[in-house]
Formats: sequence, C-alpha cells, structure tokens
Amino acid sequence: MAFIDGIKEKAKQDKKTIVLPESNDKRTLIAASEILKEGIANLIMIGNKEKIMDGATWLEIELDGLEILDPNDTPKLDEYTDLLYECRKAKGMTPEKARETLLNDWLTFGIMMVKNNDADGMVAGACHSTADTLRPALQILKTAPGVKLVSAFFIVDTIKKDMGENGAFLFADCGLNQDPTAEELAVIADSSARSFKQLIGPKPQIAMLSHSTMGSAKHELVTKMVNATNIAKREYPHLVIDGELQLDAALVPHVAKTKAPGSPVAGHANVLIFPNLDAGNIGYKLVQRLGNAEAYGPMLQGIAKPVNDLSRGCSWQDIVGVVALTAVQAQLV
Repeated sequence: MAFIDGIKEKAKQDKKTIVLPESNDKRTLIAASEILKEGIANLIMIGNKEKIMDGATWLEIELDGLEILDPNDTPKLDEYTDLLYECRKAKGMTPEKARETLLNDWLTFGIMMVKNNDADGMVAGACHSTADTLRPALQILKTAPGVKLVSAFFIVDTIKKDMGENGAFLFADCGLNQDPTAEELAVIADSSARSFKQLIGPKPQIAMLSHSTMGSAKHELVTKMVNATNIAKREYPHLVIDGELQLDAALVPHVAKTKAPGSPVAGHANVLIFPNLDAGNIGYKLVQRLGNAEAYGPMLQGIAKPVNDLSRGCSWQDIVGVVALTAVQAQLV
C-alpha cells in the first residue's frame, strides 16, 4: 500500500470537515470530486454555487455531497465579522474592514470557519502564494499551546523503499522560516518528530543536514547546525537526533560507517532538517521532480488548528493527498 493510501484510510475512519476556498481552480474542483467519491472528508467550498456547479459540468465531474458557502449570501457573515474584528482589533482592524475582508478574501473567510469550529481544517495555495495562504492562519489561529514556533514540512514518498519509513520522509522547514536560528532549528526538529509520529511512523530519526559531516568543514553554517543539534539534545532529550550530517551520510549505511561511525541516526534518517528555506525548498523539489517522488505540503506544524498550503505547481492528486493529511491532523487536535 502506498503511503498516501494509508493516510486516506485513516481519514475515512473519523471523517472531518475541510474547507477549500479556491473554488475557481479546476484542480481543486477535480480533487473535491475525488475526495467526495472516496469518502475521505466532508468538504465545504467557498464561492458562488452556480459558478462552481457550472465548472463541475464543464469538467464532467460530480460534486455530490459538497457544501457550498457564498460569503455574499450567508447568515454567518455577521458572526465572522465580529470574530475577525475581535481577533485583529489590536492591529487596527475595524468592523467595516473585517466585513470587506471576508467578502473579498476567501482565504480569510475559510480561516474564520476553522476558528469558529465550522470546519476542522483548511487547504489552499493552488493559486495563491504561500505567504498569502499562511498569513491569515498565523494571524488568526496562532500557535498551539506550548509551541514556540510555527514551521512547515513536506512529506516526501519516494521509490526508495529501503530508505526512510518504507520510502517516506519528512523534510523541514521547506515552506515558512527562511533562515532559522540554531534555537529555532531545534524547535523545528522537535515539531517534526511529532508530525512524523502523527502521520508516518512511530520512530523518527532526525538528521540535521549540512555540507559537512562531523566537522569535515568549518563555516558558520556548519556551526549553526552543530549548535542546533546540541540544543535539541539538551532541550528535547527524547529525540533520536544527530548532526551535522551530509545527506549521503544521513541516508546511506555504508557512507555513514565511513563518515559518521557510531552515530545513532546516520545511514537511516527519516526526518531531514535543512539549514534554511533555500536548501529545503530546492531539496524537496529535486527529489520530487528528478526522483519521481510524491511530495505533500507544505504542511504547517505548531499552529492551533490544521491549515495546509499547496504548491502552485500541484496536481489535483496532490490536493487530494494534502486534504487527507489535513483530515488526519484534525483527528488529533
């Protein structure tokens, strides 16, 4: 069974309601049809019902069971307006601005549905930037209790079934924090271990990646990963973590024996923590595009309720996968 098929089965066991605000995107419509057909989640789509159903007719798909909510024609608008105003008034929000925002920014409208417990999670980003998708979530939902930092990760399901967790890995941070400090990288490692346990398997083994392995190079970027590893070991002693490690040392057993003998992680890492967003974003896309891997995300970890982003280059199948993952996250909130 493919990794995502197992996630779909988990989602079906306790169906959650996911909101999809990008109703003008044909990939989202096709994905919604498949999600409803497979019974992965209950769906709410934001937009004009006539336009959505016309789109479904043009695409020759069924949307049986889809709930459609039009911000211009819902009794919830006043309730959401008041809630948005209360959430953001300290930042200069007015009731008038809150209403205007909800009518024109369907991403924020979707977040208000999640905030108000009218949906369990939201998935967007097929036709919006990561910044636009995540900004309202960070502003309105904020972090979960006890979490120091919100970060983003990808689940990457590769054809290398002898590596990772039957070929599956968690990559972080690939979508949010551009140049995390050593302290922030330690937090990202701990959050990533939690996400791995929730979605992939019981034994996260975390590699703090670098262009150096165990002092083979000297540079401030290497020092950052060494410090991050030491902080993580001190602050989160339950983690199985090591670094700094080059990618081959993290994944390939015979390389690990040469470069990092005695490491508890080298040669069989399944959680890869990148030194910055450049490395993480480039890394997951290389594996996805050249390695024929499935990549799901960027998904948020550390936020109060599940909201997840999509790459603007995603397929409808990617949307189905991220909705399934979001539904499973919602089961655990």
